[in-house]
Order: sequence, then structure tokens, then C-alpha cells
Amino acid sequence: MTGGAGGHDDNVAQPHSSAQEQPILAAEQGAARISTAAHPLGKPGPRFDRRSPFFIGMAGAAGVAVTYALIEVVLAARGVLVLIAVAAFLAIGLEPAVSWLVRHGFPRWAAVTTVFVIAFAILAGFLAAAIPPMVTQGSALVHNAPDYLGHLEQRYPVLQELSTRFHLQDELRRALDAGNVPVVLGGIVGAGKFVFSAISGTVIVVVLTAYFLADFGHIRSSLYRLAPNSRRPRTILIGDEIFAKVGGYVLGNLLISLITAVLTFVWLVAFDVPYPLLLAVLVAVLDLIPVVGSTLAGVVVALVALTVSLPVSLATIVFFIALRLFEDYLLVPRIIGRTVKVPPMVTVVAVLIGGALLGIVGALLAIPVAAAVLLLARETVFPQLDRR
Repeated sequence: MTGGAGGHDDNVAQPHSSAQEQPILAAEQGAARISTAAHPLGKPGPRFDRRSPFFIGMAGAAGVAVTYALIEVVLAARGVLVLIAVAAFLAIGLEPAVSWLVRHGFPRWAAVTTVFVIAFAILAGFLAAAIPPMVTQGSALVHNAPDYLGHLEQRYPVLQELSTRFHLQDELRRALDAGNVPVVLGGIVGAGKFVFSAISGTVIVVVLTAYFLADFGHIRSSLYRLAPNSRRPRTILIGDEIFAKVGGYVLGNLLISLITAVLTFVWLVAFDVPYPLLLAVLVAVLDLIPVVGSTLAGVVVALVALTVSLPVSLATIVFFIALRLFEDYLLVPRIIGRTVKVPPMVTVVAVLIGGALLGIVGALLAIPVAAAVLLLARETVFPQLDRR
């Protein structure tokens, strides 16, 4: 109030005429009575009845509107959210290394910087050593693909019959024809867009990962503060267990892929299979995808080994079967640990759902997400259901 009589503010609706505003005169007098020094705007009245049909209907309509808006936002920002999720998983995966350095006397910023410098040094060294031969081998594979197909047709009549029936030679040459200028230009433009998107996405993921790692303690505390105080201790135990599972899986999976790539490279070199480095890198990338990755890599490598001889191709198939057993029963339990192990059926379902939702990224993140969901179900949902 600013001194108005009868509950009317002097700075509002002047000139003020009680005759013109007769219907609210009694309300203004009531406003003057409830305005006190302690409560200039009056004390709050009784709460509205939330169980009234009006409020129930409004709450339902608002819930539908908010849910729809959130779905639209998620769909519109799907690409960015995927990058954020990848950065978060990488940060959780690198957190054990950062925490180890912090425990040994490094400041947090120095530990994060050290981990990033080592990771970039390893990656830069690998790219500097691998990219030139990979480009050379990739170009040679594209250039010699029709000759390889003709060679296989001559050696294996079944392939020749399939090639004749489905015109494989013509289709392959048409796909690799460099004289089709529009196709080449379109491919260059598409490749440029892909490279730009990949570089920008990589930069965003790296920057976000650095921020997540640098402020991981604060992010962790903020997440745990969302839980009620009475439930916060147990939330911390479960949350840290999930972080440990995800971190162990990310680092362990990268290490296992590196080991399988090295073993594959040695095998291919020993049997003079062409393009050993290119195929080994392909195996490392595909092995990151659970369930189907190593199988798909084995099929590709076996087909290339078929250009050497049928016995080498068959031996390569046996090698990949043995490599899969070695990975599942020795590398995974020792490197990742049995705490991250997910039942096979859940693994297949999780990978299929993750791949359908987010493609390769979803397939890569499916296993740690499934492990986290299983832990939450075992520690929270099942005990509640058992008590009912």
C-alpha cells in the first residue's frame, strides 16, 4: 500500500471513484483491514482443494502437455543428447584413472590434464603410424576388389554361378566407377559433411568429457542431493557402484578390443592375408559392439582370407571362434570383472534395443546401462516387491 484509503493503492486506477467501482467497494474495505505492518499484502488464505474436479483436470492436462513438450525437446535435441551421453560415459570410464592420480598427490586439474595428455599421445601416435598404411591398403582394396572377385570366381565355381546370376562383377564395377562425375561429386559432398560432422562431434565430446571429469565431484554431489536425506546414504552406495561398473566396462572394453586387434594383426601377417592393418583396425572397432561385433568382423576377415586360399579362410574362421572363447572366458572376467557381467538374454535384448534407438552408439552403451538397471532392480525394486 502507498497510503490509499479503503484498501485502494494511490498509484493504481486514478482518478478513483467509489461510485464507479461499487461492486468491489466491500472487497477494498476488506483489503484495508487485512493489510498490516507484519503482512502488508495480507496473510495467505486457505489452500485450494487439490481434490476438486477442476484441479484434477488441470493437473492431468498439464501433465500431458509437459510430457508432450519433453518428448518434443528430446527428439529435437537427440543428436546433442547422444553426444552428452557419450561424453558422460567416457568421463565415468576415465574417472578411475583420474581418481588414482588424485589419491597419489595430484591436484584434480593436474590429474585430468595428465590423463588427457596420455590419451591424446597414444591416439596421435597410433593415427600417425596407422593412417598412411590404412589409406594405402584401403585404396588398394577398392582398386583390386573386381580382380579379387574374378580370381575367386575362377577358383570357386559356386561363386562364379552366383556372380553370373546376380551380375556381381558389373554391380561392383559400377559402384567403384570413378568416371561417374555426379556420383563422385555427390560422394565428395557427402564425405565432406560426414567429416565435418564427425570432427565437430568429436570436439564436443572431448570438451564435455573434460568438463565432466574436472567437475566430477560436484556433479556427483549434485546428483546425490536429489535423493531425500533419509535415503541419501544408500543412494551413494548404489550410485558409486554403478559408476564403478560403467567405468570398469568402458576401460576394459577398450583394452579387450586392443588385444583382439593385435592378435588378429599377428594372425593375418603370419598367413600373408592382404591388408592386415586395415582389417585389424576394423576388428578393434567392431569388437566394441557386443554380441554381433566380433562375429561380423570374423566374417569380413574370413572373406578377405578366402583370396589367399580356402584352407586359410577356414583356419581364420576357427581362429575367430577361438578368439571369441578366449575373450569371453578369460579376458572379460579378468579385465572387466564378473561384477559387470550381464545375463546373455539381457545382453542380446539390450543391444537390440540400444541399436534400434541410437544405432551403434546405443549398442555400445547398452551393456553398462543394462548392468546399472539390473543393479537398481536388485537393490530397490525386488526388495520392495518381496515385502508386499
